[in-house]
Amino acid sequence: MEEEHKRNKRVVPLMLIHPACPDRLAALRAEVRVLESSGAARGGEILPFGIDAVDSRLAGGGLAAAALHEATGDRPNLADDAAATLFVAAVAARRPGPVLWALARRDLFAPGLALAGLAPDRILYAECGSNEDVLAVMEEGLRHGGLAAVMGEVSRVAMASTRRLQLAAEESGTMALMLKRWRRSGEDPLSAPSAAMTRWRIASAPSAALPVAGVGRPRWRLILARQRGGEPHHWIMEGPDGQGRLALFAEPQHRPDQAARAA
Repeated sequence: MEEEHKRNKRVVPLMLIHPACPDRLAALRAEVRVLESSGAARGGEILPFGIDAVDSRLAGGGLAAAALHEATGDRPNLADDAAATLFVAAVAARRPGPVLWALARRDLFAPGLALAGLAPDRILYAECGSNEDVLAVMEEGLRHGGLAAVMGEVSRVAMASTRRLQLAAEESGTMALMLKRWRRSGEDPLSAPSAAMTRWRIASAPSAALPVAGVGRPRWRLILARQRGGEPHHWIMEGPDGQGRLALFAEPQHRPDQAARAA
């Protein structure tokens, strides 16, 4: 019996460190860490939208700060792409501190980001030449630990890369925001699996008619396509103000100013 016990003690470690499967073992360990830590991310800092109709639908009452969140335009057009860009900018704007933005192309409009609450002097731009460079910059920024948020623009990303970003966000407490661009092939940016805590689609909608000529506040169809630990949902929202705050769309007769006039 003692000899058999000794043989078993020798065999187990040899199986664990077999040279033929170190990559597979590393991948399995990463998956276990994601599963073990997913609940911890929900129990940490939460960034609420401050709108009960939205926060009540989100697991934890808001966005987990130490986590990866993804957003994309609902359709492959400029209006929806701009709406998704302003959405992630508004989320980042409500966290104090500098923001790192890994650029895929030079199409950001600083005054527009400022109107969504993200002032130019808060943004550190990193111009990247490929998706791989964007992901590397994002992970480095997350592990730095001194940023309010790290944002990256990609067109395609593997599940393993999103796991790495999710783990880096959890370890540092820094929010990771991924803006997923539509590809020329028309492939849905959210069709691939991801370790992100939430995944969003943003569609532009007609603004409310104004009593005088002018441009009204942007209006979006905000679609929570997927969230870990909760159900999908959608809302009609008004775009961000100068502090990055969204507003729930209300018909004119339900607005406070309209009610006051009627009285």
